[in-house]
Amino acid sequence: MSAQPQLRSRASLIALARSAAGALCLGAVSACTSLGGAGPSTGAIREAQQDGQTYADGAIQVLPLGAELVTGLNTYERRATFAEMFGDAGVSATVIAPGDQIDIAIWEAPPAVLFGAAPSDGQPIGGDLASNTPIPRQQVDEDGMIAIPFVGRIKVLGMRPEQVEAIIVSRLRRQANDPQAVVRLVQNETRTATILGAVGASRQIGLSARGERLLDAIALAGGTREPIEQSTVQLARGTQQALMPLERVIGDPVQNVRLRPGDVVTVQHQPFSFVALGAVARNAEVPFEGGGITLAEALGRAGGLNDRRADVKGVFVFRLEDRAALPSLAGTEVRATSDGRVPVVYTLRMNDAASLFVMQDFRMRDGDVLYISTAPGVELERFLQTISSTAFSIVATGNAINQ
Repeated sequence: MSAQPQLRSRASLIALARSAAGALCLGAVSACTSLGGAGPSTGAIREAQQDGQTYADGAIQVLPLGAELVTGLNTYERRATFAEMFGDAGVSATVIAPGDQIDIAIWEAPPAVLFGAAPSDGQPIGGDLASNTPIPRQQVDEDGMIAIPFVGRIKVLGMRPEQVEAIIVSRLRRQANDPQAVVRLVQNETRTATILGAVGASRQIGLSARGERLLDAIALAGGTREPIEQSTVQLARGTQQALMPLERVIGDPVQNVRLRPGDVVTVQHQPFSFVALGAVARNAEVPFEGGGITLAEALGRAGGLNDRRADVKGVFVFRLEDRAALPSLAGTEVRATSDGRVPVVYTLRMNDAASLFVMQDFRMRDGDVLYISTAPGVELERFLQTISSTAFSIVATGNAINQ
């Protein structure tokens, strides 16, 4: 091949390489906003509420974390504890209900007239000793009634044993000599609490006058099958119910409330965790103890901010929050999920020194998503790296052709 065609071929290749370089540069410029990333930018999240973005048919609430908001959230969380919801009043009165079994004993002072033994020869009627007459054990029927010889049927439903004693004595006064009665509730079918779930053995436990507490019930059921830090306790009483980590109940004696008849205690295996995403050292699902952790601790467990990528103004916690926890939403049109929760993004700017104190007071919850956005300069750096890499490749191609 002659030298002139070779030169023309080389010139064509150089022109093609230059055209390719121009096309790559234009493509890089047009795509500089789509070079990849860990998630939405800081600005995109902060504008989510204004732009009307929705989740579960409800607008996303973007709320900056401050001392007042965090205090309100902590106050709401305390109201949902066992101590706040159920209190810890004294032992409830022991009353009689259908199905209960009662022992009754009746005494008559001498000379016993009604319950005295039959006289023997030469002995006076009734003798000189008090007469003790046990009554067959009584079971309260479905109408709340019992039957006692010489007394008749008595409605004992809702009464305490000493009230039944008074009724028996009053009815025997005209028939017996100074009668006395003792009523003892030997089996109270309704004075029970139920414990079930992840315990050694689900069962009903009887509640005595001692006043059994929540942890007593768990111990009587054989304890928990799972680690304490991965267990929660739900207490249901009537129409009210509350859920707390077992570790918090053990650590705070005030939460170890007395049980009431009809209470249902459910122990569940529920490992707690949050998800760390974005410009953190480690993107992962991070477990934590039932006692809870703060935002500062959560960020520490995720390895902290990635120094080269993180936007210190873009710390976000995504949460489906109970609407009642946010009084600021009162009176506003906010749609919630079917279980009454509102999609919320809590924002924090770590370039403000006060934010470090807020982080130590804001408590993470199970299922939270901690997201750190990428700093704007990182995208520019990626763009420049792409252009530089493309340019060096083209230069190397041109040098190879020129050789």
